[in-house]
Amino acid sequence: MIWLFLAGFWMALGYAFAGVLMAITVVGFPLALPAFRMAAFSLWPFGKAIVQKPGAGTGSALVNVLWIVLAGWWIAIGHVATAFAFFVSIIGIPFGIASLKLAALSFVPYGKQVVPRSQADASAIFI
Repeated sequence: MIWLFLAGFWMALGYAFAGVLMAITVVGFPLALPAFRMAAFSLWPFGKAIVQKPGAGTGSALVNVLWIVLAGWWIAIGHVATAFAFFVSIIGIPFGIASLKLAALSFVPYGKQVVPRSQADASAIFI
């Protein structure tokens, strides 16, 4: 519950806001639905793993550049700020580590997918 009230809800609002802004523009419209998916993931990311999507290549890299320019950098900054706030207490350290992992995902999310831990391989990032 600590995660949900102190980080998950607020970061989900950030992703949803980014999704709404993306939906307004023609260039950003393809990024809107994934932003809403990441909002749902950030509410409760535990028990899941981030893996490289099979077949992701140049297209994902180009979309990541567009995402970074339009929204990725400030959402990543939000995750990093949340992580530092969690690192203040001993109880918050695991949540801070999870927030830093989400910062990396929020900066370049395309070409990756979220799967249950049971389906993840050794190269996955576990949250």
